Formats: sequence, C-alpha cells, structure tokens
Amino acid sequence: MGMRIEAKNGVAVIHSDEVIITDTGAALDLIATVQYETGLDRVAIPKAAIAEDFFVLSNGIAGDVLQKFVNYRVKLTIVGDFSGYTSKPLRDFMVESNKGGHVYFVADEADAVRRLSE
Repeated sequence: MGMRIEAKNGVAVIHSDEVIITDTGAALDLIATVQYETGLDRVAIPKAAIAEDFFVLSNGIAGDVLQKFVNYRVKLTIVGDFSGYTSKPLRDFMVESNKGGHVYFVADEADAVRRLSE
C-alpha cells in the first residue's frame, strides 16, 4: 500500500497515492493501522484516498464508514476541494458534520490538524 502516516500535534495525517477507503472493511483496516502504528485516535485523510462512491450519499457508504469511526472513537477530517460536488444533500451533510465534534470536511491539512487538535 502506498500509504504513509505522519503524526502532527496528536493527529495521524495520512499521505497516500492510492484509494484507501472503499468500504467499511477498509475503514476498519485504516483505524487499526493508525492505532497500532501511532496510538492516535485522530485521523486526517485526503479526499483522494477515499473512493468517489463515498460521496454519493444514497448508496450508504459514507454513513457506514463514518459510523465505524464514531464507534471506535476515532475523530476524522477529510481534506480536499469539495467545490465540485453539487449534490445539496451531500453539501448539507458536510456542513452539519463540520458543526459536530467527530467528522470534518476541510480544505487543507493545517485546518484538519487544527480542528482535531482542539
């Protein structure tokens, strides 16, 4: 796997040149890997490392994947440019997620680390 984990201010920042999260099993693998390698419970991952199907809310992948992070008490930021998504339900979901305390959609790594370090 072309993945590297870098710890920054208590956040596991994922760097990858391939898609890592495709389904709930892959999400669990990432959670286990991060916790085993770093002991951290906060993860920042680039949008490009998440399968595009995740961003189609009607298929349930996002809900299932994010529920794993919540169940295992791992906070998550997804980092990237989300301006290309025109789905109102998806945009509303991202706005509501950003108001909570567990999952965030942010534009850059610095914001991801800042939110998860608070």
